[in-house]
Amino acid sequence: MNQGAVATANGGSGTGSVGVQIQQSRRLPDFLQSVNLKYVKLGYHYLISNLLTLCFIPLIAAISIEVSQMNLDDLRQLWLHLQYNLVSIIICSAILVFGLTVFVMTRPRPVYLVDYSCYRAPDHLKAPYGRFLQHSRLTGDFDESSLEFQRKILERSGLGEETYVPQAMHNIPPTPSMAAAREEAEEVMYGALDILFRNTNVNPKDIGVLVVNCSLFNPTPSLSAMIVNKYKLRGNIRSFNLGGMGCSAGVIAVDLTKDLLQVHRNTYAVVVSTENITQNWYFGNKKSMLIPNCLFRVGGSAVLLSNKSKDRKQAKYKLVHVVRTHKGADDKAFRCVYQEQDGAGKTGVSLSKDLMTIAGGALKTNITTLGPLVLPISEQLLFFTTLFVKKLFNASVKPYIPDFKLAFDHFCIHAGGRAVIDELEKNLQLLPIHVEASRMTLHRFGNTSSSSIWYELAYIEAKGRIRNRNRVWQIAFGSGFKCNSAVWQALRNVKPSSNGPWEDCIDNYPVKLST
Repeated sequence: MNQGAVATANGGSGTGSVGVQIQQSRRLPDFLQSVNLKYVKLGYHYLISNLLTLCFIPLIAAISIEVSQMNLDDLRQLWLHLQYNLVSIIICSAILVFGLTVFVMTRPRPVYLVDYSCYRAPDHLKAPYGRFLQHSRLTGDFDESSLEFQRKILERSGLGEETYVPQAMHNIPPTPSMAAAREEAEEVMYGALDILFRNTNVNPKDIGVLVVNCSLFNPTPSLSAMIVNKYKLRGNIRSFNLGGMGCSAGVIAVDLTKDLLQVHRNTYAVVVSTENITQNWYFGNKKSMLIPNCLFRVGGSAVLLSNKSKDRKQAKYKLVHVVRTHKGADDKAFRCVYQEQDGAGKTGVSLSKDLMTIAGGALKTNITTLGPLVLPISEQLLFFTTLFVKKLFNASVKPYIPDFKLAFDHFCIHAGGRAVIDELEKNLQLLPIHVEASRMTLHRFGNTSSSSIWYELAYIEAKGRIRNRNRVWQIAFGSGFKCNSAVWQALRNVKPSSNGPWEDCIDNYPVKLST
């Protein structure tokens, strides 16, 4: 959840053991130089699952060639043969009908992204550096060392002066109550949904599936129930509430919705992704728990998905792949982002010194699974040639680093922190323009958790860069530890929807960031 946060804090304090530990694990491992063959096999599992379809291609080609060589006399003789062979006609017809039925019933239904929206908080909730630090001092909960630590994190974080924190954190003293947390959740979720329904003209009662993800705030009734009550959604709606899954939960929610849309025909689904800050602000002095205060900010998104064929014409994107990686079986990975109480009994999210290493391992697994699904054959051949030479002959040959720029046109890397964006840019050999959306989202909105990838996509759209058939790669990390990817393909030249988060400020970006 906070993988970027740990890296951002490097060099920030210089005091205490936590600062030293963070410094030691600053960089992601160069995962593309140490690809494990067993992970590559995972990706090819997806290809093998479609092997039957691929086998029919030569058969269809052979039949097509044979038919193209037939003349009228051949067709007449075939007709006469079938005319006097009723059994053959019945058998052939039955096989044809059965085959078509199986094909129609078993083929995956396309999932379309009709539109999405991102919440933008009112200006009075902005938290520039000076106000943030002043309020932190006035609370009286932080000692001088902790205040200085937060100041240095903010300076190196990549956040700008216009990010937002909830109203409860603007009050002196702060008022992190259950009522205030509900108010934050309502403002964010309803704000995003109001824009979505207004832009799409979809009646809320037409929504058949609702999935809400929020990691740290899970009240009763649930967040999904709050939405059902607000918009008077229908009684047989399939609603789900995902909690405790970190910043990658947005991709998980999309994957769950995709599976539901394969079962329930002709329906709309809404995915709401957010995080709640009000009751999860840390008021202690343990430095590994202070980092989320400095990076996490108010934000949320609402996404409208559909499996209706008629929606293809108006939809923006089609979902192509979702690849999920979970490292929770490993104890270190499981505990690297851990909500707990410090020695004074104050609750916060603790970040392990091994976080960046674990994130790198999860990322390596994820991209080596995704690679065979999206990379051109030429890149795969080069990759496997060097890999097998190294494995078979123990040669000092470096594995070929696939060029993911050949597979994707746009990259939405979770804006968890400045350092993780730097490392992904380096390891994937991306250009500055490929990570521009991530950097600018972090600067303008901060780390909005699972919704950050949608602010990034909105940035790319606002810049007018999405063209028909372009592919977008969304990648996010989460506690547990997880790394998840979603691949979308544009169905047209995509223009930004009205009331977007960048609508009145896109011309001011990109901004030059301090080094």
